[in-house]
Amino acid sequence: MTLTRSSAERDIGAVERQAFETLASAASRDALESLRVRYLGKKAKLTALLRAMKDLPAEDRPAIGAFVNQAKERVERALEEKLAAVRAEEEAAALAASRVDVTLPGRRRTIGRLSPLTQVRREVTEIFRSMGFSVEEGPEVETEYYNFDALNFPPDHPSRDAQDTLLVDGGYLLRTHTSPVQIRTMERQKPPVRMICPGWVYRADTLDASHSPMFSQVEGLLVDEGVSLGDLFGILNAFAQRFFGERTKTRYRPSFFPFTEPSAEVDVSCMICAGTGKTEAGTCRVCKGTGWKEILGCGMVDPNVFKAVGYDSERYTGFAFGMGIERLAMFKFGVDEIRHFFEGDQRFIAQF
Repeated sequence: MTLTRSSAERDIGAVERQAFETLASAASRDALESLRVRYLGKKAKLTALLRAMKDLPAEDRPAIGAFVNQAKERVERALEEKLAAVRAEEEAAALAASRVDVTLPGRRRTIGRLSPLTQVRREVTEIFRSMGFSVEEGPEVETEYYNFDALNFPPDHPSRDAQDTLLVDGGYLLRTHTSPVQIRTMERQKPPVRMICPGWVYRADTLDASHSPMFSQVEGLLVDEGVSLGDLFGILNAFAQRFFGERTKTRYRPSFFPFTEPSAEVDVSCMICAGTGKTEAGTCRVCKGTGWKEILGCGMVDPNVFKAVGYDSERYTGFAFGMGIERLAMFKFGVDEIRHFFEGDQRFIAQF
């Protein structure tokens, strides 16, 4: 069949109408891209009609060429308009999905809380500050002299062994208690001395439910003329009642520490079972039915310690005490697992 101008115009018009019909039902960017390729691409229908002009009489080719180009422009314009409408619909849908209802209550931000160890350390520090004790600090990497020798530890004391103490190159060690701060304070200060020294200490312990190779202590020292064991007990009784509650009772059991003589372990009545050893669930799990819980060690400063710092033991007497922050926190808050304090779990910390 011979191609004529009129048949070419009909074919072009039919392709254009088909393009507009397809365009009307296109609802996505992918569908519009497929339509563009089908009608405007290199192998598209309108492009094929342009190639077919070679079969037309020469005098008809300019008119048909212009007719095809006009049809392509109309399809391109309609395609661009439809693409703009689809984009607008997509943006409107995205805005609707992310719309913020300003009438709803805002989300409360999670606020961090102090670790129970920090809370206990601050409370203990404040109690002793109110009694006139100053707060002193010292290095965590110590010498044997300050950690053992000046505190009257004999050369063969088991705590000097590597299996108990964490040694550092150069003859140093990680302090096993905060007592070295007491020696350093007495070296630079003459009596009277009334101080506490909170801080981290280190021992070669295996981490379990009740032990940690790193833990914290608060140790105290009071030196003056006429200081007696009764003064020590009075201070510690007052501390226990302020920290655990006014009904707290204390008891003192004879013990031994190289740097104090006489020495004692201090127990307080269990605050969970009120010292009865029983709870509604049965035997108290905190004090294990004894009604008492050990919280610290104490004693009168040994004269050999005074000798090491140049104090006159005939003129001055004093007492020292030390307590573990973790032990106090476990007892006060009813925590039975020391590892909870070091895991950084916000769910645990948020309880206190």
